[in-house]
Amino acid sequence: MGGRPLEENMSTTTPADLLPCAEPVRFLDEHGQLTDLGPETTARGYAMPSDEDLLAVWRQMVIGRRFDTQATALTKQGRLAVYPSSRGQDACQVAPVLALQEDDWFFPTYRDSMALVSRGLDPIEVLTLLRGSWHCGYDPVATNTAPQCTPLATQAVHAAGTGYGLARRGSDGVALCFIGDGATSEGDFHEGLNFAAVFNTPTVYFVQNNKYAISVPLEKQSKAPSLAYKGIGYGIRSEQVDGNDAAAVLAVTRRALEHASSGSGPFLIEAHTYRLEAHTNADDATRYRESEEVTAWSTRDPIARLRTYLVGTGALTPEIEEQVSAEAEEYAARVRELMNAEPEVAPLSLFEHVYAQPTPQLREQAAMVAAELEEIQA
Repeated sequence: MGGRPLEENMSTTTPADLLPCAEPVRFLDEHGQLTDLGPETTARGYAMPSDEDLLAVWRQMVIGRRFDTQATALTKQGRLAVYPSSRGQDACQVAPVLALQEDDWFFPTYRDSMALVSRGLDPIEVLTLLRGSWHCGYDPVATNTAPQCTPLATQAVHAAGTGYGLARRGSDGVALCFIGDGATSEGDFHEGLNFAAVFNTPTVYFVQNNKYAISVPLEKQSKAPSLAYKGIGYGIRSEQVDGNDAAAVLAVTRRALEHASSGSGPFLIEAHTYRLEAHTNADDATRYRESEEVTAWSTRDPIARLRTYLVGTGALTPEIEEQVSAEAEEYAARVRELMNAEPEVAPLSLFEHVYAQPTPQLREQAAMVAAELEEIQA
């Protein structure tokens, strides 16, 4: 989606420069109409993306949501052990990864399967972890994509270290780290931000604030005016954005990546969005939130919002819409077909690649499994 311009190293940054906008950056309202950006947004250099780029984002959101719906169905059919849906967070899943360049690294959480397929990873390899047949289905080094992280916030430290390594090697690459709102309450999040700031690493932290850490609402997690303010104490430039406005998410993420790639240090983004589905297929969301709340957020659908805008500009025609819809169905059909095949499993492989040198405890566990397998096969 185009090269990344670089800005000068901002050694003269003042505390005021670190503050996010008073209101989340928004280009398109809930009805897909352009908003008045205001002087604050314009002064920060956030530019409305081209129709061509937004059409690419819309297309991938349509395909990504169809993938997400299909994966949710696979859990009900017993083909996946668990699946955390990201429906409703589509703009946050797609726009940031489409802004990445070849040398950039991506650090996803367990909820970011849509982001991974949007990055171009094979969907079956993406679902391998959630199927329970291997630690990670794709090659992290070949794809510049870390394994999906289930423990909250541990990837924040990994991203800081990777950013540091990229800078030491003279690369223009950036480490983009996805974080959930609940993860901002974890120690690893703060350690990662502090390291990234002190060592001026090219790391962008993208917080998907979907309002719940499983069942814990945001107001019971943090008293900060916005989670974006959590970067200021570490000396990190921060911003908040309407996470259901794909145009704004793309613009702010691009600016953050430019900032980090130029040597100006890390950047923290808080995207205000909402998880429409339950935490996972094992969760009953009706126990902690009202249906009226979900219905209200459904009217802020990021795909519908961007579609309305693109139809209005003439960039999205009925022919293109029909073509993308067919492409999404073909994608889902391929996922169904490949997931219906039973995976070849090797139970002892679970103990591979855990440590460079297996610990005594790991060897003992492997021996126990080997003994059980021999007993079963006898």
